[in-house]
Amino acid sequence: MEERLDMQSPDWANLNAKFIAERFPNCVVETAVGIKLDFDLLKQELINDVIEGNKERYRLEWPGKREAIVTANLPTSKTLRPVREDSVDFDNTENLYIEGDNLEVLKLLQESYLGKIKMIYIDPPYNTGKDFVYKDNFSKDAKEELIESGQKDEYNQRLVANPETSGRYHSDWLTMIYPRLKLARNLLMEDGVIFISIGDDEVHNLRKLCDEIFGEKNFAGNIVWQKKYGPANDAQGISDTHEHVVIYAKDIGIWSPILLDRDEKQIAAYKNPDNDKRGVWRASDLSVRTLSESCVYPIKGPDGQIHWPPNSTSWRVSESKFKEMLAENRITFGTSGKGRPMQKKFLTEVKSGITPQTWWPRDFAGDTKIARYEMKDLIPENIFDTPKPVLLIQRCIEIAGESGICLDFFSGSATAAHAVLKANALNNKKRKFILVQIPELTSEKSTAYNAGYKNICEIGKERIRRAAKKIKEETGADIDLGFRVYRLDESNMQDVYYKPHEYKQDSLDLFADNVKLDRTPDDLLAQVMLDWGLPLSLKIEQINISGKQIYKVAGDSLYACFDKGINEDFAKAIAKDAPLRIVFRDNGFKDDTAKTNVKQLLKQLSPETEMKVI
Repeated sequence: MEERLDMQSPDWANLNAKFIAERFPNCVVETAVGIKLDFDLLKQELINDVIEGNKERYRLEWPGKREAIVTANLPTSKTLRPVREDSVDFDNTENLYIEGDNLEVLKLLQESYLGKIKMIYIDPPYNTGKDFVYKDNFSKDAKEELIESGQKDEYNQRLVANPETSGRYHSDWLTMIYPRLKLARNLLMEDGVIFISIGDDEVHNLRKLCDEIFGEKNFAGNIVWQKKYGPANDAQGISDTHEHVVIYAKDIGIWSPILLDRDEKQIAAYKNPDNDKRGVWRASDLSVRTLSESCVYPIKGPDGQIHWPPNSTSWRVSESKFKEMLAENRITFGTSGKGRPMQKKFLTEVKSGITPQTWWPRDFAGDTKIARYEMKDLIPENIFDTPKPVLLIQRCIEIAGESGICLDFFSGSATAAHAVLKANALNNKKRKFILVQIPELTSEKSTAYNAGYKNICEIGKERIRRAAKKIKEETGADIDLGFRVYRLDESNMQDVYYKPHEYKQDSLDLFADNVKLDRTPDDLLAQVMLDWGLPLSLKIEQINISGKQIYKVAGDSLYACFDKGINEDFAKAIAKDAPLRIVFRDNGFKDDTAKTNVKQLLKQLSPETEMKVI
């Protein structure tokens, strides 16, 4: 193609900026309006003396950080609505699958799950230039958001691409992830831990961000996971065959990783060639890489040879301790008696398992190829391109703890739920899961769409159903294989005339008589549980008392009745059960007199019962 004339004068400012950027890349920074030159830094590069300026601090800064902090603290008036038709064993299961923007869902879970989550695993967008980030803009109404984002569907999605050419490429990603991690930390138990899958593009920023949110001292490790075998020959530069799993504890002084079971190869390393009555053992180096004069001494072998510790090292024990070990047959010089002195480590005396390491090869944690096969085995249409292997998340679950709730708020194809169910079945554990996923639409040209899956949530839910069935068939394990589905929606109330921070727990009747016409008793119960700070995973039963439908939550923890015609006879009947809490609709009473009398009767007949209305 022939070259064309620009037909305009040179843009010298732009050309000069590029010239400087090539020579001083550290002076190129992201700003709120894109890539710019930091002239203060440039000035410092050109002068040997220190230039006084803004006070320096060691911290991570980016355009949008203050906005991210505000976003995390903003309240929400939304609610979660149960979807029984998509659920499995709704009334009895303790597992949750929640559809909706994870930021708002995390806010809704703050009271019910504060300090109750044992582990979090997330696989957020990697910021490769093709992924999507959430645009959290609460200053616009829903209609404007839909127009701005181009997502004109019933889910009010706010997903936009984050191209590498964006002047806020890293900043947008940090602004998205910061408030979510900040809220997630609140949910962790004191001995809880978070695992974050991430690629090379943002691992450096993620570490700094987590140092700020979780505390640098609570950094527990950076796992390097071998995601595939062999290089990609079309890669630019070095071909990456790994990803990272960054781990932070809520309190590193309390949490410690569970030891992993030894595999057959590791157990086979222990033998008993001398028929020691203490059982199988392996030889362990008796020297250490520290120099201690008190532990440098000659050792005479059975063949008369004299052994000294290698240069710049010492024996692991003092001479007197060595003589004790020799007398107790805890020292070996090899089967021939001519080898270096080694300590006998008996399998019965070592730790019950292996301490997790920072390198997880494919044969230990699976790879992306295995992950695709796992997904295709459950749903043959090959509808999800980038699942994580079940074994990878299963390893995280195994070292996090033996019980508790696992939360994944970027759940994608629901691999975390699959991993929890599989880990429970293998070890007869009772871990629970909470998954959150925005119902991002599948492309109309995709295999998933043509197979009937209109959004990612439909894929995730179907995977859990099929994985549960397969696990039951293969193991027969008696574990919780169900899950409750909830969907993020606007408040159940007609007019949200209060702000959550103004609303007090002892006055649920602020909602009085404003329930939307399309809302069901199930919807109201979910909002009551959230408002009262009760976990959505509590067992729910439905009973009948005096002709009224009653929801029983966790036995007598909460009774809820949203029927009409509540009167004094009903109050007397329900007082016999003495529930801890009971809630009615404000317009559910027979009349105002009945409302007053019911409240007084409950005080007299069941003084421990706390009554509220919506």
